[in-house]
Amino acid sequence: MKIDASISVVITGGASGLGEASARHFAALGARVAIFDMNQERGEALAAELGGVFCKVNVTSEAEVDAAFAKARAAIGQERVLINCAGVGNAIKTASRDKTSGAIKHFPLDSFDKIIQINLVGTFRCIAKSAAGMLSLPPLADGERGAIVNTASVAAQDGQIGQAAYSASKAGVVGMTLPIARDLMNDGIRVNTILPGIFETPLMASAPENVRAALAASVPFPKRLGQPQEFAELAAFMVQSAYFNGEAVRLDGAIRMPPR
Repeated sequence: MKIDASISVVITGGASGLGEASARHFAALGARVAIFDMNQERGEALAAELGGVFCKVNVTSEAEVDAAFAKARAAIGQERVLINCAGVGNAIKTASRDKTSGAIKHFPLDSFDKIIQINLVGTFRCIAKSAAGMLSLPPLADGERGAIVNTASVAAQDGQIGQAAYSASKAGVVGMTLPIARDLMNDGIRVNTILPGIFETPLMASAPENVRAALAASVPFPKRLGQPQEFAELAAFMVQSAYFNGEAVRLDGAIRMPPR
């Protein structure tokens, strides 16, 4: 699919980090961009800068997702591309003993459910709503109607201590990639997923410099953190390459995460 001014793109989690980089990259390629995010101030500023539209949306709310797609489509037209970057994480052991009191506790189930609802169910909700909209589009010359790129994590395969919920949510995104691609194959909609490693995001920027340096040194090559622009470039390639479908691809400098 050629990315140009005829293409509308929806990016969830688009106000910062990997989503912001994707919004900037697709806009630079000429696409019309809609940014879905909870951060209204950052999202509106970025949308204004890129000539796009901002939609405040919590991906766990079906009503908010529906309203956001309606607003985006009214402003820039039915999207042919969806980039799912919205997500959160936490680090809590499945069960543990308090080092001071000796009290035993387990992973709070409401926290586990929250991660699953945002990272997995929220991603699927946006996929399903977007794909339904894409079905209304006429096919392009090569038969394509749309392309979807999801964000998982290397934690889907190399989950560390405390990442049970996060890893489960991201493994779910990886696991549903091929079935969804098969669901949509006869309608010309492709689906792929990126598994980022350790990237230079706002969360990582808040870490102490010695921690950042140690993480960078743990990457086989190149020995640095990933740049959000590199994620955006891979997402764009997945959209542009018509034979790229049903794949989950690591983007991680060949890192394999240790237990902690």
